[in-house]
Amino acid sequence: MSSISFSHSLRRLWALERFGPSLRFFIALTGSMTWCWYSGQMELLTPLFLGVIASALAESDDSWQGRLFSLCVTLICFFFTAMAVELLHPYPWLFISALCAATFCLIMLGALGERYATVAYATLILAIYTMIGLEQSRDALAPIWQQPMYLVIGAAIYGVLSVAWYGLFSQQPLQHSLARLFREQCHYLKAKSALFEPIRNADIESQRLALANQNSRVVAALNDTKAIILHRVGGRSNSKINRYLKLYFLAQDIHERASSSHYPYQKLSEAFFHSDVLFRCLRLLRQQGDGCKALAKAIELRQPFDYGGGHSAALEDLQAAIAYLKQQNNPEWRDLLRSLRALANNLSTLDHLLRDAANPDALALTQDNTIFDRDPKTFKEAFERISQHFSIHSLLFRHALRLSIAVAVCYGVMQLMHVSQGYWILLTTLFVCRPNYGATRNRLVERIAGTILGLAASWVLFELFPELWVQSLIAVAAGVVYFATRTSHYKISTAFITLMVLFCFNQVGDGYNLFLPRLTDTLIGSAIAGLAVFFILPDWQGRRLNVVLAQTLRNNGRYLKQIMQEYTQGKTDDMAYRVARRDAHNADAALSSTLTNMLKEPGHFRRQTDIGFRFLLLSHTLLSYISALGAHREKLAHAPTYLVLNQEAQLLADSLEQIAQKLIKREPIDVQSDAEQQQSYRLRDLPEEEDDTLRLLQTQLLLISQQLGSIRTLAAHVLSNSEAKQVADLQ
Repeated sequence: MSSISFSHSLRRLWALERFGPSLRFFIALTGSMTWCWYSGQMELLTPLFLGVIASALAESDDSWQGRLFSLCVTLICFFFTAMAVELLHPYPWLFISALCAATFCLIMLGALGERYATVAYATLILAIYTMIGLEQSRDALAPIWQQPMYLVIGAAIYGVLSVAWYGLFSQQPLQHSLARLFREQCHYLKAKSALFEPIRNADIESQRLALANQNSRVVAALNDTKAIILHRVGGRSNSKINRYLKLYFLAQDIHERASSSHYPYQKLSEAFFHSDVLFRCLRLLRQQGDGCKALAKAIELRQPFDYGGGHSAALEDLQAAIAYLKQQNNPEWRDLLRSLRALANNLSTLDHLLRDAANPDALALTQDNTIFDRDPKTFKEAFERISQHFSIHSLLFRHALRLSIAVAVCYGVMQLMHVSQGYWILLTTLFVCRPNYGATRNRLVERIAGTILGLAASWVLFELFPELWVQSLIAVAAGVVYFATRTSHYKISTAFITLMVLFCFNQVGDGYNLFLPRLTDTLIGSAIAGLAVFFILPDWQGRRLNVVLAQTLRNNGRYLKQIMQEYTQGKTDDMAYRVARRDAHNADAALSSTLTNMLKEPGHFRRQTDIGFRFLLLSHTLLSYISALGAHREKLAHAPTYLVLNQEAQLLADSLEQIAQKLIKREPIDVQSDAEQQQSYRLRDLPEEEDDTLRLLQTQLLLISQQLGSIRTLAAHVLSNSEAKQVADLQ
């Protein structure tokens, strides 16, 4: 029994997402520490540890072949960067000019994709690590290549472990990503179920806002999973990961159906307040959310997925409740009952999708199972991608320029103040300065708090454990905790990296002498980062809110057009359709993220937050109505009135595009449109069809058209408030 329990514990430990990288990091640090102890060269511990950290920061998901190529490129970049620092360090003006130019160029490489941005950022960090090593080194006669070589050796130690790990356990990152995706789907379904609870005076707006924010997390998980699949298959399916590719496509279908809305929930609640039909919808959605959670656990633990029983009974109860309502022959419920039947059909299909997840190998891939890869494939494409960002309007360009100036200021402060261990100022600014004010403010607070916490813990541990061999073990343990928490708990990770650095330096010197410099440099570097993001080409979210809103409307319109092509030609789920669907959800997530960042900005710059959140509710509702059309796709080209409905859908998409263009160009937007009002009348007065799918198409288009008036009103307010703010700024 104990062996079974131990095996289960190991399986759960293996399933932890940070376990693999943390284990590799632990082995690399332990190996470096052991070699330094046995060779009696503890002065080499710092460059080896810093090299390991830089290599771990440069790591991005890939196949083992791609990871090997990336490692070779990374080591070459690291070596030449470290050598350049060594050579230019005695010449301050030349050194800072080269450092600023390198900072700008490396940040701009982020335009090529996340993998390039990761390596470029780690290379920049390694340059600062080289400076720290130079300042700490006591051997003035050491050859110029010695520190770069040991930095690269440390990086190679972790890199080799990473390549070997990706070769042996190549599917583990994909399993973790899929599990995270289905957990987010679970949270979305649970949040969606709250809308079906018929409560008087329910705060529907806050519920929908929470749903929109959760949708952005689902979209982020979908994008992460797609990137991992692309790194392994290069855009086409592979026999080894077909199972996970099918689960990814299944998750896309679940997301489309889960995000669908078939009628305003408040009207459904008012009409069926005394019926149990909405409670049955709520119960079924929560059960399906639990199914997604169980699927995530099964993927992580590599165990069979059992959807479980009880779902069929819940679905039958829902259909029976709808049938009972239909027997009441209430003419006021006619349209509502059609929407309820469509909702029940959608939940039934969602139930089947989750059952299919129990045996994904039996699923057939669609005819077009390619995945759109946005990364450049040639040097020409890479150059064009980067050149597109050479504009003051590019957020990446502004961040690169801002960070370059901040680096120059840091170096100037170091030279003027002659502070001890002054390169920590540069390192702090590099870590704290983010592309926008909100993220920088969070990093700044957490960096300072984490540093103080780390210094306090270091002082206590220095007193308790004066033995150097014990301190070396503490340094390794602190490094592992830092690495495991660096993306999720930045304050904690800062505390532990502070502890690790002090204990490493204490192996060859007096760690107590570094307490004050570490705190002082952190405060100075954080202050420079905060001032830079506030004064140097600040990216206030409100100033580009009109563009973000426009992208949301534009992508919703394109998604609607792609859906109508599916109704015309039949359901295909081809790349064009999937790209349009993903772009619409990405735009919705980008709006949610923009508004969240606006809340963290100074009061003067977040005056449009209320309007922005009201727009988010409208745009997410609009996307939900469009998604419902996508969930019920079938060929209707020869059905009666379809031609008329298709024309109305194209007009709706054109209206969304027109509002988007006016938002981007900051042109006046009419609050009312007679053409759109007439269109709503036409959709409402179309002859009723016996076919439920046609009637659903008509109902959803009517719901979409009814959103346009409110969208126009809010869009006009955004532009008028933006103009008023610009006038106030000029005054």
